[in-house]
Amino acid sequence: MRKLIQRMLVVAMVAALVMVTQVVAQSTPSEGDKQSSSSSSSAGDQQQPKQSEREVLKRGKNDIERITREVRHELVMLPYYSVFDNLAYQVQPDGTVVLMGQVVRPTLKQDAQARVRKIEGVERVENKIEVLPTSINDDRQRRALYRAIYGNESLSKYAVENVPPIHIIVKNGQATLEGEVMNEMDKNLAYIQASSVPGVFKVTNNLRVAGK
Repeated sequence: MRKLIQRMLVVAMVAALVMVTQVVAQSTPSEGDKQSSSSSSSAGDQQQPKQSEREVLKRGKNDIERITREVRHELVMLPYYSVFDNLAYQVQPDGTVVLMGQVVRPTLKQDAQARVRKIEGVERVENKIEVLPTSINDDRQRRALYRAIYGNESLSKYAVENVPPIHIIVKNGQATLEGEVMNEMDKNLAYIQASSVPGVFKVTNNLRVAGK
């Protein structure tokens, strides 16, 4: 009787051991599962492109370059755009065009936005153009600065263009020179000429030299 009980205990222990072995085998991932899991994790951990990079890839660099060229063309061709206005812009990867600068006429700000908005590929126009305050004294200073700069023998060559490249921005008696000149000497000369005008409180020289 005792031997029979011992045999039954042995059989029960063996059966329990078999069940434990099966459970462990099922819960342990196979080598193939490990590789699959590793590959999935690696793919997910790869750095995703930034939003701006995705937009550039989606829209295409050529499209952005084309929009940039067309924005410049439209702004330069505005009928009332003059030497006393300064228009700048930035084309963003998502198709947004940011307009910046200063203008004398409020209508020029509106016209610039309307023209740019019609360009193919432009999704939105953010208009940050500043309309300069009306001032008889500032108008007087604009004319005096124009004569001082473009009346100079060395700088008169710039006056022959439809929109002269040295833009004269006057606000509350303070002058800012914007645009592009051929060399450093012309940049410095324009500043000297502007600084010599009586009644101008301050001159800021933001002129760029071509090629720099």
